[in-house]
Amino acid sequence: MPTNVLSDHRCRTEKPGEKPRKLFDGGGLHLFITPKGAKVWRLAYRLHGKPQTATLGEYPLVTLAAAREKRDDLKRSLLAGVAPQRKATSQPTFQDASETYWNGRKDLSDSYRANALRGLELHLWPKLGHRKIGTITRDDLLEELKALDAKGKHVFVRKVRMWAGQVFEWGMEHKHCTSNPAASIAPRRAFGSAPVKNHPAIDLPEVHALVARLRMEKDLLSVLACWMLAYTWTRTQELRLMEWSEIDGDVWRIPKDKMKRRKDHMVPLPAQAMAILDKMKARSRGSKYVFPAEHRLDRPMSENTVLYLLDRAGYGGRMSGHGWRTVASTWANENGYDKDAIERQLAHTPNDKVRAAYNRAEFFPERRRMLQDFADWLDVDASTAKGGELPAHSAAA
Repeated sequence: MPTNVLSDHRCRTEKPGEKPRKLFDGGGLHLFITPKGAKVWRLAYRLHGKPQTATLGEYPLVTLAAAREKRDDLKRSLLAGVAPQRKATSQPTFQDASETYWNGRKDLSDSYRANALRGLELHLWPKLGHRKIGTITRDDLLEELKALDAKGKHVFVRKVRMWAGQVFEWGMEHKHCTSNPAASIAPRRAFGSAPVKNHPAIDLPEVHALVARLRMEKDLLSVLACWMLAYTWTRTQELRLMEWSEIDGDVWRIPKDKMKRRKDHMVPLPAQAMAILDKMKARSRGSKYVFPAEHRLDRPMSENTVLYLLDRAGYGGRMSGHGWRTVASTWANENGYDKDAIERQLAHTPNDKVRAAYNRAEFFPERRRMLQDFADWLDVDASTAKGGELPAHSAAA
């Protein structure tokens, strides 16, 4: 690679990006630019066959010419068999540690990494970013988190604590610090709690009016997704992430990493749900998602897709996609279905530890019949439907 390819003008005017960047000058010398705008000279070299990195100083305090001199001096020392003297401590700042850790998490999506770094940048870096990671105490961290909590960000403050905790865990693994101050902060005691908001759901006598309204719509993605929520009693998030690989005949096998309670869940699919899958398969265009985003086949549909549909249909604030679970549960309980079967279908875990240990397929025949009966009840003509009564050909056990 050619050497001395940078100019002082470029070093001075280069702007930071969303991710750390390197401007190479050749011979291993590069200017490392952080998203916050810090510019540091670094030299990549090998010692005993292993890659090493030396920090030569911050720009512009160390000029381009001075950085090149340091590069050449270090390389001459290496040729003479003299290894560069490493500093007694190479402990990074909390900001540097955060950037190194989160930018290295290639197993996560770009958006998630960006959210984590942005949260730390906005709420922890202003006071703690310049501090060596090993000097930050529990009280230091808690003070900043409490300031965020005081703004009413009761949910987000827990995420920031978690993101910071992972950075400290990384620091401990690399011997940059000896403890994780975030681990000793108990969120339930340290932070407030946001009021629980119930998902809106209409009453049973109103259901067939909604069904009639939905039948007026074309087979849009939002409409088919809304029907599928009704037929499967699943959460909106679970439906959004539904993949073709999870469909096994007329059973939807949801892996535990997609479930709220981190347990595998089996959903029997009534005939009406299978018909929707046929329609979605015909328009899948190779996407792994059953309900992909309209213009991005590599992403699932938006979390607000069904909500916007219901709002447009005149049910804004009265019904949500999640509300189908409430409707279905009320219907099933009023029609005498086994309460354990209902709870299993809703993927709820019983308080009784013995009952909670049941296999995920327990009550499956009962659940299959229950979902088919509910789907059939939804299909009953609105003019003949009475409250939550079963169709004439169905009967609860």
